[in-house]
Amino acid sequence: PAPGRPPTEEGVTVAMFRRRPGARVDGPPVLAVHLGGPRMRAVLVGPDGALVHRHEQPTPRDVPCPDALDGLVGHVRGLADPARAVVGVPGLVDYDRGRLEHAPNLPPGWADAISASHFSAILGLPVTLVNDADLAVLGEARFGAGRGARDVVYMTVSTGVGAGVVLDGHLVHGRHSGAEIGHTILDLSAHRDGRPATVEQLGSGTALARAASDAGLRLDGAALVERVHAGDPTARTVWDGVVAAVAASAVNLAHLFTPGVIVVGGGVGRTGDILLEPVRAAVAEQGPPVRSGAIAVVGADLGDDAGLVGAAAWPATSADDGGSDR
Repeated sequence: PAPGRPPTEEGVTVAMFRRRPGARVDGPPVLAVHLGGPRMRAVLVGPDGALVHRHEQPTPRDVPCPDALDGLVGHVRGLADPARAVVGVPGLVDYDRGRLEHAPNLPPGWADAISASHFSAILGLPVTLVNDADLAVLGEARFGAGRGARDVVYMTVSTGVGAGVVLDGHLVHGRHSGAEIGHTILDLSAHRDGRPATVEQLGSGTALARAASDAGLRLDGAALVERVHAGDPTARTVWDGVVAAVAASAVNLAHLFTPGVIVVGGGVGRTGDILLEPVRAAVAEQGPPVRSGAIAVVGADLGDDAGLVGAAAWPATSADDGGSDR
């Protein structure tokens, strides 16, 4: 297995391990669930951000969401006694109603079945439904690359593109989850013509695969990055086009929120300096002229687990108002 990853058997990962802890968040373990397009995961999260008793499996395309959730958490639920569950989803969440409103990267029909009350009935626990980027920014701000920063933006570049925002130490959202940077328009002319125009259509893992295929390269993202490192000009052209869209969206986030740090994660986001260096350059050259100090652009410390770790922080940030931290 890759460094830092537990062993995998038949598409399922089960392990006990710890992430680097930050400031302690008091409270019992939390059952953290992430329902993603490619994979879904369930872990128990300790009060210090440690992940234990992990289960991971591919997201089934032909199984109803309640059945998939029940099967997923069954592998970890009996190993401890969590007080509550936090479920992260890749889409627009109505926090007042505890419902998922839109999630284009989940299997068809799942969005209509995903709600906090429905999951609570299945799990027999209080459930909070949370946008996954909101959870990830909490994880990185409290336990990862954003520790010590007052204002943090997390940007995930994966199958899709999303963002979460912490300002003055508090997660920013209203009734709905916000910072849906992936659906913002970068190219107005292309948008008018019906061509790819949004951040997600131009700067995601999906966009990278499409651009590589259009260029005659039958490669996945990791193989394409290897070709870029090897000096392949076609791979470099494809890569630079996608990175330009990522960089433009980071600049837009910098102007919107003026954070102290932008943390970049997700499958594409974890490619290292080949992505981070041009994004840093763009934010430095085109971002807000902050005299108090440059906006840092850094890779995520917690990798794919930022949202799962963030579940440990969620009860503490939402305890005073029943689920909202505005």
